[in-house]
Amino acid sequence: VQLQAFGGGLVQPGSSLRLSCTSSGFTLDNYHMGWFRQAPGREREGVSCISKDDETHYEYFVKGRFTISRDTAKNTVYLQMDRLEPEDTAVYYCARGCRLGYVDYWGQGTQVTVSS
Repeated sequence: VQLQAFGGGLVQPGSSLRLSCTSSGFTLDNYHMGWFRQAPGREREGVSCISKDDETHYEYFVKGRFTISRDTAKNTVYLQMDRLEPEDTAVYYCARGCRLGYVDYWGQGTQVTVSS
């Protein structure tokens, strides 16, 4: 099983980024997939989740700004991030699983920095 996250960068407040997480070694459809983030000095936290039934969930601090989606033909999960805020600055991780205690595989992180 491998997960690779990419798409981070340095952007100004109000900008957008799309993170991608490519997967291999398992059937994407069969698993809940999540995005998490970890800011400096803080614990890793959940951001968004897409269930194997394509139900989506967002933490309150990104609801209405972020959109999670999955393209099974490309074995990829996306996180579209709009109206980014400085507080969104963190390393973002994709994972197989939606809750910290239930993740069995992590992708490497991708840095998102929101700064003017």
